Amino acid sequence: MFISDAFAQSTAAAAPGASVAANLIQILLIFVVFYLLLIRPQQKKMKQHEAELKAIKVGDEVITGGGLYAVVKSANDDDLTLEISKGVEVKAHRYTIREVLTQAKSLEQKTKNKGKKNV
Repeated sequence: MFISDAFAQSTAAAAPGASVAANLIQILLIFVVFYLLLIRPQQKKMKQHEAELKAIKVGDEVITGGGLYAVVKSANDDDLTLEISKGVEVKAHRYTIREVLTQAKSLEQKTKNKGKKNV
């Protein structure tokens, strides 16, 4: 008695519902949404950060990965000499910089000036 009931339920659940094409379209749509909302903005942010790191020059104010505020005193290919206090200099790798403060301020000023007309 129980076996026949269980068999009837399993065959009813296996009845074809949505087609394979509809399932593939749903999966593809989910992937597109993830790409547009998560992957693409993160890649854009990483490229922008890498460009900022490559453009570091002497005199820029930076924040290191450890949270130290510093001014760049010299910049080589991968190494930076940072002054964290008057007379206190440390050497750091370029890619340990978390944020470049001077470049961010100058970029904000450039975008503000684009909106204003010269009168």
